[in-house]
Amino acid sequence: MRYSHGLLVAGALTLGLSLALPVDPGWAAGGGGSSGGGSSGGGSSGSGGTSSSSAASSEPALYASAWKRVQGKDYRGAMPILEKVLAKNSRNADALNLMGFCSRKLGDFSEALEYYEKALAINANHVGANEYLGELYLQMKDLPKAEQRLKVLTKACNGCEEQKELEEAIADYKANNS
Repeated sequence: MRYSHGLLVAGALTLGLSLALPVDPGWAAGGGGSSGGGSSGGGSSGSGGTSSSSAASSEPALYASAWKRVQGKDYRGAMPILEKVLAKNSRNADALNLMGFCSRKLGDFSEALEYYEKALAINANHVGANEYLGELYLQMKDLPKAEQRLKVLTKACNGCEEQKELEEAIADYKANNS
């Protein structure tokens, strides 16, 4: 888990800043961020100022709340919060990726696949979605598709944590399924 991300979000929220959060569920399970797949942030009231209730329901604040639940392995609890994020911005690749992550952890592979594919349709090089889609393919016993995701990661972020983790998952899969 990337601790520095949590500090960034917490610090920004404490200061009342709005962030464009380029994050994904990779952080939730030790995986890592997205590459350029950020989401738009912000949340100001119609009166021109930001009220505490609108700040608490801003896209970054909602995402941070969902992220906290995912860190606590409350995947089911994170999903309605992520739905609110997606209601504000249906093209938030990070939230789609985190929905996929939660769905996968809850055993709903078809729903997870759908969310990962939506995230990748928005940002084909989203490293978190590529890593976790690769891991999903391994869970579905589809090694060739997992290896395709690894190739995408190699091009997108050669040597990044997500690539290394998917390489390890593939090596483990091969060792245990040969």
